[in-house]
Amino acid sequence: MLYLLAEYLGFEGLLNLVRYQTFRAGATMLTALAIGLMIGPRFINMLRVRQGKGQPIRADGPPTHLAKVGTPTMGGLMILTSLVLSMLLWMNPASPFAWACLAVTVGFGLIGFMDDYDKVTKSSHKGVSGKVRLLLEFAVAGVASWIIVSQISTNLYIPFLSLAVPLGPFYYVFAATVIVGFGNAVNLTDGLDGLATMPVVIAAGAFMIICYLVGRVDYSEYLGIPHVGGTGELALFCAGIMGAGLAFLWFNAPPAAVFMGDTGSLALGGALGAIAVAAHHEIVLLIIGGLFVMETASVIIQVFWFKRTGKRIFRMAPIHHHFEQLGWKESTVVIRFWIIAIVLAVLGLATLKVR
Repeated sequence: MLYLLAEYLGFEGLLNLVRYQTFRAGATMLTALAIGLMIGPRFINMLRVRQGKGQPIRADGPPTHLAKVGTPTMGGLMILTSLVLSMLLWMNPASPFAWACLAVTVGFGLIGFMDDYDKVTKSSHKGVSGKVRLLLEFAVAGVASWIIVSQISTNLYIPFLSLAVPLGPFYYVFAATVIVGFGNAVNLTDGLDGLATMPVVIAAGAFMIICYLVGRVDYSEYLGIPHVGGTGELALFCAGIMGAGLAFLWFNAPPAAVFMGDTGSLALGGALGAIAVAAHHEIVLLIIGGLFVMETASVIIQVFWFKRTGKRIFRMAPIHHHFEQLGWKESTVVIRFWIIAIVLAVLGLATLKVR
């Protein structure tokens, strides 16, 4: 932990740079990127040897996906390794927010790993029971919410209206639901090569800016947003997600050499949810992460309508498969969804001034 070393040495000389969150955020991103690129090839080879047939491909999915048979999964372990090591190296260990987000990331990653392992060993796409997964996710999210909420108010801030709604003890349930909900939203989106990775990187970039601004009294007062002391440290976490995500995308770009699996998608989604709760920007997360919300809504609508009428609204859900069934190439769907993610991130950042 370089921050403790620099502090012990009195931040002398070049070590003075370690004081600044902006410097450490950039260093965290580059460190995570470098670690990911270095461990990637050996990691993928190890997964390929151990898994043999790789991730099971659904027979009822788009026919083009059958060509992906044999691609190893659990690539999220690469992301977690890069992110956790870079954070431990550059973060201020006195930050409860950083530890809470690390707990969610690692905890959700382990749950996702259990699911991926079950799928690979049983050559089935079913994995761990949904009820068991949700129970474990809420347990992890509950602990993280307790850590985070002990440092912030229990108000829900409404953008545009400059309104704070006091939720009291219900805020703990709300916070845990945001974390679990977003973890599963990113998980549902992860169905095409690079589809979930880049939007996560984009959302993390937007929240890197938000966390830094929220953590500064002067900027938060000027923008009229809630000030939460200490969230500037989460700018490092967002930067780490960006670096680790970009390194993984290097290997996940079509045709993917590895899938992140639930190990990565659950962990990254949960991390974004925890970051949004800590920064008191849960509603803005719905805008910035609108792509993930859209994917989740398509599944809910499809299931609800099918149970009511026996008919489907979309040709296949999540909605990215619907566009594949319409004849869009996988790369076309992915790039167009990336564009949507960028636009939504810009709209989310615009809410900082529209108060």
